[in-house]
Amino acid sequence: MKILVLSDHESPALWDYFDKKKLAGVDLIISCGDLKAEYLSFLVTFTSAPVLYVHGNHDERYEKQPPEGCICIEDKIFVYNGVRILGLGGSMRYRPGKYQYTQEEMLHRVKKLKLKLWKHKGFDILVTHSPAFGLNDGSDLTHTGFKAFNMLIDEYSPHYFLHGHVHLNYGRNPRMCKHGNTIIINGFERYMFEYDPLALKEEQKESI
Repeated sequence: MKILVLSDHESPALWDYFDKKKLAGVDLIISCGDLKAEYLSFLVTFTSAPVLYVHGNHDERYEKQPPEGCICIEDKIFVYNGVRILGLGGSMRYRPGKYQYTQEEMLHRVKKLKLKLWKHKGFDILVTHSPAFGLNDGSDLTHTGFKAFNMLIDEYSPHYFLHGHVHLNYGRNPRMCKHGNTIIINGFERYMFEYDPLALKEEQKESI
C-alpha cells in the first residue's frame, strides 16, 4: 500500500505545479494537520484514494470550512484495507485554542480509547499532529511532544507513527527515526512510503 503523508506546509509540487500523475498509484493520503482545507479538497478531486486527517493547532478554521470529501479520524480507529489507523490531533496547550491540550488532557483522550483499542486489538498506524515526548520534539512548550503517545507506542508497538508540527526546515530533526519496532515519520510538507506489513514482520524477526 502506497501512502502519502502531508503536514504543515502545502507542497508546491502538489498544488502550484500539480500533475495528477504525481498521485498515480497512491492508495491512501494522510494529513497530520495545519494544512488549508482547500488544499486537501483539491487533492481529493484528483484521486480515488481516501484522504484522512487530524487537526493541527491552527486548524480551528476547519470549523467554518472543513476539507470537503475528506475523512476526520480524530479519536477514532479507521480501518482501511485491513490497516488500523488511530488519529489524535492537536498540540501542547501554549495559548487558548480548541486543538491544544495539556499532557493530562491528551492522556485522558487516550484513556477514553481503551475500549476501541481492545475491540480492534490495537492499531497499525498512529497519526497525530504533535510528536511524542522526547522523540524528535522541540524544547519549547509549543513543540513539546505528548507522553501519552509514548505510552501508546510502547504498549501497542504500531508499525508506523506519523506526525507533523515540527518543521523540517527548523534544522533540528530528522525525517525518520525508529523507536522499538515503530518507524516514526515526520510528514512535513509531503512524504511517500510503502506500507508492507509482511516485510515489516520479516524485518522484526531478523532483528530478534
